[in-house]
Amino acid sequence: MIKLDQVSMIFERNGSPFTALEGVDVEIPSGQFASVIGPSGCGKTTLLKIVAGLLPPSSGDVLVDEQVIDGPGNDRALVFQNFVLLPWATVLDNAAFGLEARGVGKGERRRRGREELAKVGLSEFEDHYPRELSGGMQQRVGIARALAVNPDILLMDEPFGALDAITRRLMQADLLDLWQESEPRTAIFVTHAMDEAVFLSDKIILMNTRPGRVDEILDVPFPRPRHRELIGEAEYHSFTDYLGSRLESMQRADMESRVQ
Repeated sequence: MIKLDQVSMIFERNGSPFTALEGVDVEIPSGQFASVIGPSGCGKTTLLKIVAGLLPPSSGDVLVDEQVIDGPGNDRALVFQNFVLLPWATVLDNAAFGLEARGVGKGERRRRGREELAKVGLSEFEDHYPRELSGGMQQRVGIARALAVNPDILLMDEPFGALDAITRRLMQADLLDLWQESEPRTAIFVTHAMDEAVFLSDKIILMNTRPGRVDEILDVPFPRPRHRELIGEAEYHSFTDYLGSRLESMQRADMESRVQ
């Protein structure tokens, strides 16, 4: 269980305080996949960094299984948008990098790295280097690296945002299959894409901006296992359209407030 209890974050901007997050209250049960969506500037990435332990909140607490977190931990792994692979290291060494940082011996970390590369379909590329891979393949290495440390919580910051539309769809399907077939773990997935959030998630946290805050929390009504055919169903489009209208109204209100 992840619990955010009245989490606020204040930065200094041009010598003045800027409230990025205010009074965020969220509970994500263990094993759920939750997506965070909202207009640009609503604090989605800031929220993820706080849960990762990379940023201490200005006020409030983040609890994992009722324990307040005060920094990064082995129970959490983060997948970034821009891959963040080591260019001088092979695919296998990149996949095993998190294990090396945790002091796991070479033989064991290579075994586990190979195991996760197999899950993301990259076994035959273990001796390649990142520059020899496509963007989608590089992001699969990033996911394999995160999964290799066997985290209880997987945090993903727009992991498919830098990919082209077709590769993004393929990665969504791959992540969904991987999620549904692997051992249960909790995920927080930051995205701008409504359809992506609906397709992948059990819960959607809809945030508003200025300051960043939770506007609505929705349970996704589609049972698992899910398949790509879901996107052709009328209920899927209705749910996605609702999110779109909510985001559009938020964005319009934000733009109007900036003009005033």
